[in-house]
Amino acid sequence: MSDSSAQPTTRLGKVSIIASDLSSSGAGRWKGAVRPFLLAAALKQLGYTVEILGFIDDPSKANFATDMTVKALAGGTYPRFFRSAQQLMTQLDGNIIYAYKLKPSSFGVALLNRWWTQRPIPIILDIDDWELSWHGGDQGSYPESWRQVVRDVIKPDGALRQPDHPLYLRWIEHWVDKADAITLHTKFLQKRFGGHYIPNGKDTDLFDPDRYDPEASRAKYGLAGYKVLMFPGAPRPHKGIEDILTALDQLNQPDYRVVIVGGSPYDNYDQALMQRWGRWIIQLPKYSYDQMPEVVSAAHAVVVPQRNSPIAQAQFPLKLTDGMALAKPVLATRVGDIPDILADTGYLVEPDSPHQLAEALKSMFSSFSAAEAKGKRARERCIRHYSITAMATELKPILERLTQSDAVSNAMSFE
Repeated sequence: MSDSSAQPTTRLGKVSIIASDLSSSGAGRWKGAVRPFLLAAALKQLGYTVEILGFIDDPSKANFATDMTVKALAGGTYPRFFRSAQQLMTQLDGNIIYAYKLKPSSFGVALLNRWWTQRPIPIILDIDDWELSWHGGDQGSYPESWRQVVRDVIKPDGALRQPDHPLYLRWIEHWVDKADAITLHTKFLQKRFGGHYIPNGKDTDLFDPDRYDPEASRAKYGLAGYKVLMFPGAPRPHKGIEDILTALDQLNQPDYRVVIVGGSPYDNYDQALMQRWGRWIIQLPKYSYDQMPEVVSAAHAVVVPQRNSPIAQAQFPLKLTDGMALAKPVLATRVGDIPDILADTGYLVEPDSPHQLAEALKSMFSSFSAAEAKGKRARERCIRHYSITAMATELKPILERLTQSDAVSNAMSFE
């Protein structure tokens, strides 16, 4: 089974996906590689017309290397954001609305559109992260004082003018039951919000190892002569990159390198890593989605050393399926759904354990042919369970239920 199979012969309707942030630090970062674009690809395979709409600081800088219909509108803070939301709503013409992320700027806009138009358009809510985990989780609190509230509302740069302030994220969690269906990609999120498990799919035709020459890729990207441990994503503390670098300190093998692709668009964490572990790091720039398979093909292994935190538990690291689809050995930690995703096709160690990472690397490279065999099994598993086709298979009954049912009247009530 490949992602080019079972192409639709008829169009079933139109789905409008609302993405809260289409900027280079949001869903626009990796273009076709991130969740809204994966959902769109699966929906198109099922026979739906799809559009993606969302907000960006400067629409003139929007550049999406994809054949998807993408409409990027200027966002902003309150009260300007209400005008931005209204402009987006005037362009929504799907007969199903798919809100990506449990945020006012996506799910909130979908609910506002339903109330404003008085049309019972089915809404699917996709939750790919526990947004409050970035703000103290259930223990987070606001405000400290009413004086702070007044300042945060009145000041032009006041915190409460941000559409997705943590206070509003907390409020909108109480509206989850207004969605006609919920999709998510981890058991952590499913336990918290209910809904249907839809894993992140990978274009396993594009990420086909037979299309790329690892040695040629290593030469092209300046990686020849190294044992390449690829980290294709934005480093952040919860992703455990410090642990894999500490493991390299322990091994002290001069030919090991952690190759970070893209870097962090959020802060200067990359620079902090370079200052301490620069001898082990090679930084590559951000590449287009179509280029990424060739880049990742240069890896000897893909590393996903997540730390055990609520942030990490709620996530489905796309790096996993990058490596799996390309038949690369994957070294990861037992955090969240990672053990279920990899099963016996990768190397798993406990989180926050540089020593175990070091031992796993020694084992991997002492018998690299066995590691490559694991990689081949990982690709087979990815095609079965984590391809775009597998994603479409899980989505199909949800869409069929919504398009065949008029049971959305409960969502029209906003008590």
